[in-house]
Amino acid sequence: MKHLIYLDYAATTPVAEHTIAKMVACLGQDGHFANPAARSYFDGQRAAAQVEQARAEVAALIHAEPHQIIWTSGATESDNLAIKGIAQSYAKRGKHIISSQIEHKAVLDSCQALARQGYEITYLAPEAHTGLIHPEAVLQAMRPDTILVSLMLVNNELGTLTDIARIGQYTRERGICLHVDAAQAAGKVAIDVNALQVDLMSLSAHKLYGPKGIGALYVASSFRDELTAQIHGGGHEQGLRSGTLATHQIVGMGQACVDACADLSAEQQRLQVLRQQLLTGLQDYADIILNGDSDQHVANYLNITFLGTAAAAQIAAIRAIAAVSSGSACNSHLSSASHVLRAMGCSPEQAQHSIRFSLGRYSTAEHIEQVIAAVAAAQPDHGIQFI
Repeated sequence: MKHLIYLDYAATTPVAEHTIAKMVACLGQDGHFANPAARSYFDGQRAAAQVEQARAEVAALIHAEPHQIIWTSGATESDNLAIKGIAQSYAKRGKHIISSQIEHKAVLDSCQALARQGYEITYLAPEAHTGLIHPEAVLQAMRPDTILVSLMLVNNELGTLTDIARIGQYTRERGICLHVDAAQAAGKVAIDVNALQVDLMSLSAHKLYGPKGIGALYVASSFRDELTAQIHGGGHEQGLRSGTLATHQIVGMGQACVDACADLSAEQQRLQVLRQQLLTGLQDYADIILNGDSDQHVANYLNITFLGTAAAAQIAAIRAIAAVSSGSACNSHLSSASHVLRAMGCSPEQAQHSIRFSLGRYSTAEHIEQVIAAVAAAQPDHGIQFI
């Protein structure tokens, strides 16, 4: 069976071959297979050294210190640890949390769970059409009992960038904890947690060409003792996340972060060219609307609504040759329209007729041309003629 053109890098990314080789070296009896917590003998020490090297590599990607990186199973767990951990620790100070309507379900569902426990959540609405969450809206929502702000750096469906630096100024001035889900931002934009004044940041390996099942939570030193652990059983990871560490996955995430550091700027420039090529080509042959801001975005994502009578045929033509999605992969089992697009003001029909193209390391100009050609062929005047 012929492979589809892969344009769903926001859902997940393939692991680079050299990263796979480093991971495999941690699995067999001649490799770094020992439990990294078993530091009383050499093999355990050797595995622990691999874990700590990877910790430093992840920290370097976001300009953090290695001891500020806590291993988790992925960004979903990191989000849960950050949001619930702060909420539980700060319950006596206040129970008000600020987030937005367009966050990942790991954040929204965590907030909903806290709401059932008596916390009050303010869900900020995005700006219509652009999907932006403005810092001023965050500022206006703050109250004396606000203990946490949790927002994405890059939206996983739109690719829009949130002005976290400005929001960080507001939260730091008021002593409010700032958690940022950066799963879709790491490896796409330069991140400096100190400049952004972020207190907690969630990361995921499989969004930046690392393995699935591993992620990290950056915890600012000042918040190390302010976070309540959610998984108990041995006190691993400074007591914040118990469980035997998966050395091979951790090593894979570390290598993925090294690679991301090496070519971040050049890759964004290359993908911006492809994104513009795709947008221009679609505009030539289809009646479309851009979902998201035209300026404040990363190059990797392009979210489009198809309009008119040819919309269904054009979308079908794209899906016949390319792997694309209508929204977050975490919601793909649901039949409802994207909550992100609905929050932006799209009608249910428009949301259902939308596609998220997400470009990545192996995307080419030829791939883009094939998608454009499929859309062009799906126009009414390109249909099969019966004589």
